[in-house]
Amino acid sequence: MPSTEILLAFLLATAVFAYMPGPAMLYATAQTLARGKQAGWMAALGIHVGGYVHVLSATLGLAALFETVPLLYALMKIIGSGYLIWLGARLILNRSGTATESLHVSKHSGVQAFRQSVAVEVLNPKTALFYLAFLPQFTATDALLPLWAQLFVLGTIVNFVFSSADVLCVLLAARLSDLIRNRPARGRVIRRAGGGILIALGLNLALDRQ
Repeated sequence: MPSTEILLAFLLATAVFAYMPGPAMLYATAQTLARGKQAGWMAALGIHVGGYVHVLSATLGLAALFETVPLLYALMKIIGSGYLIWLGARLILNRSGTATESLHVSKHSGVQAFRQSVAVEVLNPKTALFYLAFLPQFTATDALLPLWAQLFVLGTIVNFVFSSADVLCVLLAARLSDLIRNRPARGRVIRRAGGGILIALGLNLALDRQ
């Protein structure tokens, strides 16, 4: 592996990027507010699992396709942003609001949130490019591990650190959700706010020119 100095710089940079408010943190927060704590945990897990697709892509060099084929990058952005907007619209248009209905939804929303979160993470081309640009800076040609193994190990560490930030967001959002759980009117407002966050994330992804 790289030297201790490089590893320390890597961990510091990873922590800075991980705890800067970003799409994954907002997404986990939105799912928790809209669907409850269980869905929030499953959303964070889904983001983490989806992150390994980007780790493997960076390891195998597949993420470089987004740089060499701009049309592919644009297509992934359109699909990913459209999916986020669709998820947000569903939450806003959901008319359930009683305590009984909310309990019924929570029993089924965990698995659904997991599947949706994996898809959202995989369909985000900006994450793929981040891994591709970030990880090689902390590899070393004279390390014991081959380059692909270094990229995989570093990518796995990045994924776990980023997930720790998502978990923190779920904990904070779950606390807020608990305060309004037995107040259906406020619950509807919070759920719609969560849907609004997802729509905003989708629009941001679609309109981002990078």
